Amino acid sequence: MDHQSKELIDEIDSYLHRLFPIARSITGPGNRETLRILQEICPLVLREYPSRTSVYDWIIPDEWQVRQAWIKDRNGKILVDFRECNLHLVGYSKPIHQYFEFDELKKHLHYDSEQPESIPYRTSYYKRDWGFCVTEKQYAALSLANAPLEVMIDSEFNSNGSMTIGELLIPGKLEQEILISTYICHPSLANDNLSGVVMTAFLARALLRARGLTRSYRIIWVPETIGAIAYSAMNEHAMKRINSGFVVTTVGGRGKYGYKQSFDRNHSVNVAIEKVFEEVGIDFITYPFDIHGSDERQYSSQGFRINVASLTKDKYYEFPEYHSSLDNLAYISGDKIADSLNLYSTVLDKLNHEIVYRNRFPYCEAMLSQHDLYPELGGQQVPGSNDLTELDLILWLLWLCDGSIGLIQLEKQLGVSQKELIVIAERLCAKGLLEQVA
Repeated sequence: MDHQSKELIDEIDSYLHRLFPIARSITGPGNRETLRILQEICPLVLREYPSRTSVYDWIIPDEWQVRQAWIKDRNGKILVDFRECNLHLVGYSKPIHQYFEFDELKKHLHYDSEQPESIPYRTSYYKRDWGFCVTEKQYAALSLANAPLEVMIDSEFNSNGSMTIGELLIPGKLEQEILISTYICHPSLANDNLSGVVMTAFLARALLRARGLTRSYRIIWVPETIGAIAYSAMNEHAMKRINSGFVVTTVGGRGKYGYKQSFDRNHSVNVAIEKVFEEVGIDFITYPFDIHGSDERQYSSQGFRINVASLTKDKYYEFPEYHSSLDNLAYISGDKIADSLNLYSTVLDKLNHEIVYRNRFPYCEAMLSQHDLYPELGGQQVPGSNDLTELDLILWLLWLCDGSIGLIQLEKQLGVSQKELIVIAERLCAKGLLEQVA
């Protein structure tokens, strides 16, 4: 390991330890504190979206913060304490200070019998409720404790509050943007998704330091689902112009590398990820696009149709520690995140240098014969051969090159090397039929 790599790993580890204890949610001071710390890595801008603002079919919720939450027995002994682990409190719990018998309290308790030592992660964002998450041992202790049990949740909802997001726009030579999004709403969960939050900041720093960026980048840190929806609504015009992107999540775990494909499995973003995995010699898992997952559901919706993929190291849903206190700092490491950072940087470099052409005559076929591109003797062409002729490639390039498809994708789709495609594409450009747009 060289000095620079060790320095980077140590820096990543330092930020992981600073950020892990912060109580984050879909709104609140924990998110602002997190984003302000990330500003030390890259110059992201904090933006506030007011509570109760309508964003498509959703409404930005009241801002929530919690000061303390605990359960005590009759003797005043604290049995469960939010300050010891912020996962103990169900996210968005309403304030309460009451006494309960255990049989009354247990309907507000959550534990995982399959992982008895873990504290599960639970939320109640859109229904005013309350609850505590505990280990199985704590649940048993509560059931045997001297009652009544005193429950205190010192939380607050602010209808005049807001939801905070982070944004960084990095201009390149072209206005065409690549979206990079990560979600900041999870509290003390390490792989899902503190790893993605931190890695995205370092990726942004690397892009800012890079020279000769062709494409521009729109990098955002948002609360999952409602944050992505709100950002898309507030930036609809810009988002509609974006063709590809990434949701950065679960990039620092112990398990295998993988990637979730975008909805068009032949898109350049997927091909680029696969090529990088293959070039580096990484055995990876491919997860086909589906309607479950993270914010690709929002960005790939019908109004935007952005091809969004995720390159992962122990993907969400796939590891048993997921959404529990076992997904802690011992489960991830700075070197794994640095490795993922390098992979993401390599993928973006491929996309940054991707060549894209556009047909200058998109309405019906061009008359190839007048451009000396069609055989003089007609009637002898018999389509169907396995080997693509030069004429086949000319026709395919004119058919496919609409300004949104690059040579990375066409290489895979046509089974022809980029070098061969460039020769023919440049010939078509010289004839005035194609133009290079990226």
